[in-house]
Amino acid sequence: MAEWQLQDAKNRLSEVVRRAREEGPQTVTVHGKPAAVILSAAGYARLTNVRKPLTTFLLEGPSWPDDLVQSINDRPRDTGRDIPF
Repeated sequence: MAEWQLQDAKNRLSEVVRRAREEGPQTVTVHGKPAAVILSAAGYARLTNVRKPLTTFLLEGPSWPDDLVQSINDRPRDTGRDIPF
């Protein structure tokens, strides 16, 4: 990750943005300490991509075949044997 002093980043903003798109995040420093990171719009989108909950993903997925649903619904409801403790 390249580092840019704030004044250089201001003066060469087009280059900072180009490098962020081509090379990856660019760090901007103030008094030698990291103050900000410039990244491409694609990089930002990857970081802020919100994933759907698993249940939503499954419910929005393709429908299950009727015969599979029927076999699941027809399965025995036996919970097994009782085990004394």
